[in-house]
Amino acid sequence: MTTASPPWPGLRERRDSPWLREAAARATDAAAPTPPIDRTWPLDSPFPTTVAPTTALGAFFDWWTNLAASPAKQTELAREAAQVAADIWSVWHGRKVIDPLPQDKRFADPAWQQMPYRGLAQSFHLWQRWWHHATTGVPGITRHHEDMVSFAARQWLDMVAPSNFVSTNPVVLKRTAEQAGLNLWAGAQHALDDLRREVADLPPLGAERYKPGVEVAITPGRVVFRNRLMELIQYEPTTPTVHPEPVLLVSAWIMKYYVLDLSPSNSMVRFLVAQGFTVFAISWKNPGSDDRDLGMDDYARLGVLEALQEISRIVPGASVHAAGYCLGGTLLSTVAAWMGRQGRTHARLAPLKTVTLMAAQTDFTEPGELALFVDEAQVAFLERLMARRGYLDKRQMRATFQLLRSNDLVWSHRLRSHLLGERESISDLMAWNADGTRLPYRMHMEYLQGLFLHNALARGEWRVQGAPVHLSDIRVPVFNVGTVQDHVAPWRSVYKLNALCDAEQTFVLTAGGHNVGIVNPPGNPVPSSYRLHTRQATDPLLTPDEWLAATPLTPGSWWTAWAAWLGQHSGRRRAPPSLGAGRTAPTERAPGLYVLER
Repeated sequence: MTTASPPWPGLRERRDSPWLREAAARATDAAAPTPPIDRTWPLDSPFPTTVAPTTALGAFFDWWTNLAASPAKQTELAREAAQVAADIWSVWHGRKVIDPLPQDKRFADPAWQQMPYRGLAQSFHLWQRWWHHATTGVPGITRHHEDMVSFAARQWLDMVAPSNFVSTNPVVLKRTAEQAGLNLWAGAQHALDDLRREVADLPPLGAERYKPGVEVAITPGRVVFRNRLMELIQYEPTTPTVHPEPVLLVSAWIMKYYVLDLSPSNSMVRFLVAQGFTVFAISWKNPGSDDRDLGMDDYARLGVLEALQEISRIVPGASVHAAGYCLGGTLLSTVAAWMGRQGRTHARLAPLKTVTLMAAQTDFTEPGELALFVDEAQVAFLERLMARRGYLDKRQMRATFQLLRSNDLVWSHRLRSHLLGERESISDLMAWNADGTRLPYRMHMEYLQGLFLHNALARGEWRVQGAPVHLSDIRVPVFNVGTVQDHVAPWRSVYKLNALCDAEQTFVLTAGGHNVGIVNPPGNPVPSSYRLHTRQATDPLLTPDEWLAATPLTPGSWWTAWAAWLGQHSGRRRAPPSLGAGRTAPTERAPGLYVLER
């Protein structure tokens, strides 16, 4: 068990204005097929959900006082307001058309092209741009406060958009007329049901169709090892011969592991087994109050290291292809650096052959819009909220990610369900996303303070098993995956590992978001694409923009390219190992017991 959090020195750099971030992300992959909106809530990232009152008031006061002290900015905004008024007059008289932001689809229906609704939508776009100028570029305001105020303005604008009201939405008015108001009656019932489920902490309607071990997480396998923090699952082979190097999947423990083993057509585990790999997966325990003192080092020791030890017993002499998703990838990178720094083979640990990181950050200087919710004051505020229970509840995270994508996750849902009277069908990925877990108090604080606020891993100040680790000590080939629309681990942040590690690195940028971009199987009915480039240790380091310009787009799923890459780093096939190699207990079938904990 860890003893004390290190006194993280220094302050984290902050930059990166969030406005138009998603539009810029789409523009980088304009030639790719447009992926579906990721309507899953990316709960697999441990961030506070409540803004500290002092931080919110401080941000607003910083913006207001600096704006009041800047006559030049006031004059600029007054001039722009006059121009907005003139443009609105032109719009309403059919003389001007304002293009919406690339990601804004709320006015895409042809009904919005008729007056007066076109005028309402165009006026909204004009004031949206004015508020962006009003909340950015104010001399003297800190970047963090500017981002927070600009974010708050966007939340307010999303709330008052004409698409959210019956009287100003032509699509809703048409539906109401056609159904004689029955859509609004059905919407009211949907709203009451949503409220009931939220208060009772029930999953969304339809999630009951995806039970782990019944409809999802059904790839055949056995629990071959269990400790107080994780179960290790070994999956049955489906090919007569397998690669000698098994694959170990390390998911983020802040959601259930079966995001990597959803329904059969959407399962990474099933895909890998079909490619001739022996697959192991870590299924994390859902911690409670008694687990408040579990820290990041416990997840490294009881999780990844004990899994490697058990794999060494089941497949003696084999090296491991280790793959980590989100925070599981961050943890895996620390363990890989620690193992590389040891400079010798551990008799009880299976050595690493390769490392795959999926939407996993190792440098946190540019973490994207999540930085809005994490600073010293807000982390202290969150610590007080968690102190009594000893963990962070899953519902405390949900609101944050709804706010980050309020237009997609809040207002568009309200429009369809509460105004149009429609109920969306829920997918296996959406059901998984509602099956959240808790976060131990100690782990959560170490992650926020050490990795996120002080960037200790990238600075070489992180410790594993008491020893400092440096990402430059990773000695095995790395396959690093970023996703174009990721709000949790922005791909430019994920790309930073190139500058921190001299090992051979293959960086992949795939279409989609934090969840949909990773769960992206071949044969998906929605077209996908990716970019892939391998950098040897002696190759020059490219900036993200240079990499983007130099790397062609490839249609299809990155899973296929990954399987080929793993095969290139594997030996000749041989007979598959037995499940558990004779261990008698525990012998539960996959998905085991921990995944069922509530």
